[in-house]
Amino acid sequence: MLRTKFEQDLQTLQDQIVALGSEVEGNVVKAAEALTRRDLRLSRALIVADTAVNEKRIQIGMDGLTLITRQQPMAGDMRLIAAIIEIVGELERIHDYVKGIGRISLMLGETAVLPIIVDPLMEMAQITQDMLHRALSACIDRSAEAARAIPADDDKVDALYNSVYREIINYVIKNPTEVEHANRLEWAAHNLERAADRVTNICEWVVYLVDGRYVEMDSEYDAPPTV
Repeated sequence: MLRTKFEQDLQTLQDQIVALGSEVEGNVVKAAEALTRRDLRLSRALIVADTAVNEKRIQIGMDGLTLITRQQPMAGDMRLIAAIIEIVGELERIHDYVKGIGRISLMLGETAVLPIIVDPLMEMAQITQDMLHRALSACIDRSAEAARAIPADDDKVDALYNSVYREIINYVIKNPTEVEHANRLEWAAHNLERAADRVTNICEWVVYLVDGRYVEMDSEYDAPPTV
């Protein structure tokens, strides 16, 4: 009976992280849309939404710790709880970038975003959203192979960021009085680039969940396997 309750609680944790992940992945694209379309109302809504995301992160983390203290999880269950706690932390950080983009959008006021960077910014957001969706699916499916394939798309986001950065530099060269405006646009692009990096971190925890090893996918560091 206790084991059945424990398994139900574990499933609830997984359902909660999937629901939060779905919200975060949707808001990544919404943030880019609000910025590029100058939708200040949506930008404000995303900033407000970050409070709820933070609260959900804390609740899921506390629920995971409660399961550890009340039960004596087996190795696989312990890995699942540890991975959930780490993944929910990464989701909260990704949404911090969403909030950051919202704040940048408000700082820009009615000023339009440089037309030449609109498409790359939206593509960065869409790739990041897709990466996050696939990472969460890999977690649900317990697929280390799927998780390992996702970080390759981070290179696409990096390339787009570099493209946006070059366009912003060229804009500043031609418009030296617009440095502050250009800096804000670069911050927004950098937030999207960092969000994709955080998805890679999630993939690392999915691999840990499945294989019992934590491997940094952007380095050769390989921790020893756990029991």
